[in-house]
Amino acid sequence: MISWATIPWKWLAVGLGAALVLLAMSVRVLNEYERGVLLRLGRYVGTRPPGLNLIIPVIDRLVKVDLRVITREIPPQEVITRDNVPIKVDAVIYYRVVDPARAVLNVGDYEGAVFNLAQTTLRSVLGEVELDDVLAKREELSERIKEIIDEKTRDWGVRIVDVEIRDVVLPEEMRRAMARQAEAERDRRARIIQARAERQAAKDLKEAAEKLGVDPGLLRLLQTLSEVSAEENVTLVVPVPIELLRIAKESE
Repeated sequence: MISWATIPWKWLAVGLGAALVLLAMSVRVLNEYERGVLLRLGRYVGTRPPGLNLIIPVIDRLVKVDLRVITREIPPQEVITRDNVPIKVDAVIYYRVVDPARAVLNVGDYEGAVFNLAQTTLRSVLGEVELDDVLAKREELSERIKEIIDEKTRDWGVRIVDVEIRDVVLPEEMRRAMARQAEAERDRRARIIQARAERQAAKDLKEAAEKLGVDPGLLRLLQTLSEVSAEENVTLVVPVPIELLRIAKESE
């Protein structure tokens, strides 16, 4: 019978230390937002829940997967629109893992794969539309990009939560051209409003002349004199028709 007294204390210390190391290697703690994909000798044997989990050291490998929504910014991408306008577009993609086993087993790096897929899809979708649609239909294009990416990432156990096109940078020449176009549009609207006002004023003068029984041209002359007299340092010499004097006397 082996007595504890006959065993050297150094061997006991070594054995106790090895046992503690093995225990530490076999303990895995998962947070509430994590799941563990357990591989035993390279084979998938299950997905572990949050909390304390024990594995077999050396034989088992536990891969942690974060289930929270991940946000990735897509840097500005060079895109040629359908009407051959070069632009730079950046976006933000939101996604989360819904199947940890697929995310680990079906793709080597699901985060990198989703990021690269988002870049290529962004360029592809925006390259199929014209510049006006890129500027006016961002929400529709973002939803379309989301659907395309989400369909391709289902086998990876990843769900796309949202995609947002943030900024569209136009070439300097295009910005100047759009500014000129906007200015021309404002001038066109101003001329339309002015023309409508002049037509309304002419209509009012005609009705007033009919009520007074005089030539509408006289009333237009009075209006012109009133507008010109509002200017400072202006001297007017106007021949006054007899009919105008008659109107003035009748109005007294």
